[in-house]
This record gives sequence, C-alpha cells and structure tokens, in this order.
Amino acid sequence: MSPFDKSLILIGMPGAGKSTLGIMLAKALAKDFVDTDVLIQLEQGKTLQDIVDSEGYLTLREIEERVLVNTHYPNHIIATGGSAVYSDKAMRHLRHFGPIVFLDLSLNELRLRINDFDTRGLARKPNQSLEELYNERRELYQKYASITIDCNGKSQQDILAEIIYEEAEAYTEKDA
Repeated sequence: MSPFDKSLILIGMPGAGKSTLGIMLAKALAKDFVDTDVLIQLEQGKTLQDIVDSEGYLTLREIEERVLVNTHYPNHIIATGGSAVYSDKAMRHLRHFGPIVFLDLSLNELRLRINDFDTRGLARKPNQSLEELYNERRELYQKYASITIDCNGKSQQDILAEIIYEEAEAYTEKDA
C-alpha cells in the first residue's frame, strides 16, 4: 500500500481535536476527510444526541459499529467518534486502511475544551461523568493505537506536524 492509498484513522476522547485536526491533515496530506459522527447523523437523519435521547447510548454504539464496519475509505483522514473503540470489529476493520492515531489529551485539558458534555451526543451511560468516561475509554484508545500523540500543551500546528512525522516514520519502518 502506497502512502497515497493509506488512510489515517483518528481516535480519542470528545474534545481531543479529531475533526479539526482531521481537516487540517486532509489538506496537508492531500487526502479526503470523513467524520464518522457525521456519517451516522446522515444515515439516521438525526443528531447523535437525538439518538441517545430516543434510543439509548447502546443503540448509538450499535449504529456506530455498523457504520464503521461498512466504511471503505482508502486515502482518507477518518475522524471517528470517541466511542468507536468499544467495537473491536470496527477497529480491526479500520486498521486495514492505515494506522490508528490516538490523540491523547489529559482529563484537565478535556474539561477546559468540553462545554457541552450533557448535550454532545456521547455514547455513555446515563449520569456517567467525564472522568468516568475518560478512565473507561483511555485503555481502549491505547489498545488500538498504532501511534499515540500527546496533545497536552501543544498548538494544533505542532500536533499536525507531529502526526505527519510519526505517520511517515511508521510507513518507513513498515517497508524497511
């Protein structure tokens, strides 16, 4: 697989910057961009929060798994929903398209960024706090990551440069 066929899959907590950095990466690497949360909303004809409110967080996770497993996006930057890592099947499928990049951000940084925790459409248990969600998911992000980027205290440009560097290194090592 050439670097022009390969995708980069972004994972991490809500607020980690997957969508924003995904668009920046797509421009920098001449790739298409897809946000899987948007794919879910388009398929369902409603917001993620509406799905959680009407059908529950587990239904959102099931829909997310189905959407992810049915994706076929070579040469893309794929920004996944924060809950994508609950599906081993989906993560194994995405790994076929390229490396999985974990945008790692501390709980304190996330607290500063997330102002809409209760209305963001998160696939979380009722009344689950941000801290509980963070602790539950962080191990899963680490499990699936090919590349982990520490995003704490860094500008978007610095993170972008680091992802591009690490991705190029991973590609070079794979072909060595």
